[in-house]
Amino acid sequence: MPPIDFVPDAVLFDMDGLMLDSERAMLETWRAAAVEQSVEADDALWLSMVGMHDRASHALLAERLGTDAALRLRDAGDRLYDARVAAGLPLKSGLVELLDLLDAYAIPKAIATSTRRERALAKLTSSGLIGRFAVIVTGSDVEHPKPAPDIYLLAAQQLGVDPRRCLVLEDSEPGVRAALAAGATPIQVPDLVPPRAELRGLGHRIADSLVQAHALLDTALGARAATAG
Repeated sequence: MPPIDFVPDAVLFDMDGLMLDSERAMLETWRAAAVEQSVEADDALWLSMVGMHDRASHALLAERLGTDAALRLRDAGDRLYDARVAAGLPLKSGLVELLDLLDAYAIPKAIATSTRRERALAKLTSSGLIGRFAVIVTGSDVEHPKPAPDIYLLAAQQLGVDPRRCLVLEDSEPGVRAALAAGATPIQVPDLVPPRAELRGLGHRIADSLVQAHALLDTALGARAATAG
C-alpha cells in the first residue's frame, strides 16, 4: 500500500463498522428480529445494505420483503438494536490510539455517518467517543446520502478546511465513493463486506485494520515533524 504523501488538514471518520464494532451487532439483531417476526430474510440481504442510508435500506427491504414484513422486521430490529446500543458497542481495535495520535499532532477530526442523528449521538455517548470530535455530521443533516459527497463536503465545511486536504476513513463502498466524489483521500478499512473488484479498481488505499491506518498516518505525520524540526 502506498504511503500517505501529504499531511491532512483534517481526518473525517465514518462510524458504524469503522470505529464501532456495530455491524456484527446489527447482523445479530437482524437475525433475531427475523426469527421473532417469522420473516425470511437472509444475511446476504442485510449485508447488501451495509453503508446505506436509512431511507435507501427501508426502500430495499420493502421491495424485497413487501411493505408489511419490512416494517415489522425494521421495528423489531430497531428495538433489539437500541438495547445493544444502550449497553455500549465495542470500539474497533486501534481506534483510541489513532485518535490519540491525531490529537498529539493537533489534526482536527470529524464524524460523517449515514446514521440518523439521534441514534448516532446515542452510540457515540454510550461508547465514550462523543467528546473526541470537533464536528459530527449525520444522515439527518444532508439531503443526499452516501455515495453522494454531501456529508463529507459538509463535514469539511464545518471544520473550515478544504475537502481535498482531508483524509477519510471508511469501511463501506458507498462511503469510499462519497469521499472520492468530495475530492478527499479515502483509506478503506473493510469490516464484514470485503471490497468488490470494481471498487478496488478505483485505486484507493485499503488497510487491514485501524492499526495499519495508524501506522500510515504516524509515518506521514512523523515525516512532517522531522522536516519542521
